[in-house]
Amino acid sequence: MYKLTDKDIEMYLESIPGVVVIDMTGIVVYVNEQCAGYFAKERDFILGKHILEIFPGSKMIEGLNRDDIGLEFYSSYLGIGITIQVPLFKDGQKIGLLEYDATQESQFLYELSDSYNRFLDRELKNLTKQIVKLEGTKYSIHNIAGSSKPIMKLKESIISAAKTNSTVMITGETGTGKELVAHAIHNLSSRRKNRMIKVNSSAIPENLVESELFGYEKGTFTGAVKEGKKGKFELANNGTLFIDEINQMPMSVQPKLLRVLQEKEVDRIGSDTSIPIDVRIIVAANQDLRNLVNSGMFREDLFYRLNVIEIKIPPLRDRLEDLEELIQSILEDLNESLGLSVTGVDKSAIELLRTYHWPGNVRELHNAVERAMNYTSGPLLTAEDFDFDMVKEGKELIEYVEDNNSDNPIEQVKRKAERDLIITSLRKFNYNKTKTAKYLNISRPLLYQKMKRLEI
Repeated sequence: MYKLTDKDIEMYLESIPGVVVIDMTGIVVYVNEQCAGYFAKERDFILGKHILEIFPGSKMIEGLNRDDIGLEFYSSYLGIGITIQVPLFKDGQKIGLLEYDATQESQFLYELSDSYNRFLDRELKNLTKQIVKLEGTKYSIHNIAGSSKPIMKLKESIISAAKTNSTVMITGETGTGKELVAHAIHNLSSRRKNRMIKVNSSAIPENLVESELFGYEKGTFTGAVKEGKKGKFELANNGTLFIDEINQMPMSVQPKLLRVLQEKEVDRIGSDTSIPIDVRIIVAANQDLRNLVNSGMFREDLFYRLNVIEIKIPPLRDRLEDLEELIQSILEDLNESLGLSVTGVDKSAIELLRTYHWPGNVRELHNAVERAMNYTSGPLLTAEDFDFDMVKEGKELIEYVEDNNSDNPIEQVKRKAERDLIITSLRKFNYNKTKTAKYLNISRPLLYQKMKRLEI
């Protein structure tokens, strides 16, 4: 490797426009050839002279008073110039000042100004996009708390999905955080500076779903906006469209949704012209779409078009080792909004909460923690601060485990919870197996298998 020498440094100083160095008395101790030419004098003539003798308009004497880098403007026969002043130190003591030119003539300054204005315009546009992004997305992958194997696998899937533009289907039980995962994918993708638009299929009346998704032209129907309206697909152009609870999408709309996915163009209601779009689609379902396809409640061709990348979110009961980390994350979010300063949860409460099966998943945990924070009187949440029924159920489960002396208490508790849920559901529907299976979102043969295994 080539070693830099003093001669090299001097050579490089010769390449910098307008370099001149003065000592603390204002005497020029170094000047490069370019600067000497700017002064229209020989270098040897300049060295040893006072800077004001060589350049009466110099601001270097004032610059000797500064201890940090400064910027100065000059007016000369070439126009307006800009210099950078750098104080020089040795062994902690200031020994002089170096000055070099950023610009030496007005034309360069004008070009610099134009370039800066273009830069600001680009940054302003990017800032606008960032603001839009902040309006559309609230979460990133860092908001997914937990370090268990299921969660690490989930994060790997999110990172992998973010690298492409393929359609993503997110599946998981209610309350597992499907929207959070969708946001994380968008914010890691190349589309993160563009909008993410959300649609909740279950929240839009069936007669309005088509107009909300695809938009409409002016005068299309009574009550329509006079100038027409863009649909969600158009609003999400070059960005991401997140369709939540896709399982609730009306059958009448599914064929048109399939066409948009295939042709990458959208037809507004009342228009004969197709609008090309570039949208990344992410959907979420809280029911098994395969079962809905089999029962004729969801189009098979649309299912396969959506199910390019499938990401399954594990339920909370399958990652209870994340419980403490999740609670800590929830506490950090809620302390500010509630005006509290709860620092954590004691070990006895954690052990109790681990015995609960969390049918509402992380959403239920969030609500339970918020409720407990409103009851606590100290910096730590205790078992008594949580919902009484939950505590009661937890204590009963602990007693159940202790009474049965199982080598695998977690599996034992899961088995009991599953058995109790199926029995309760059977009673709810007067032991009608078809209705019970549909309610539990499983097939009827699987229900029979579970009943046999759990000795129901």
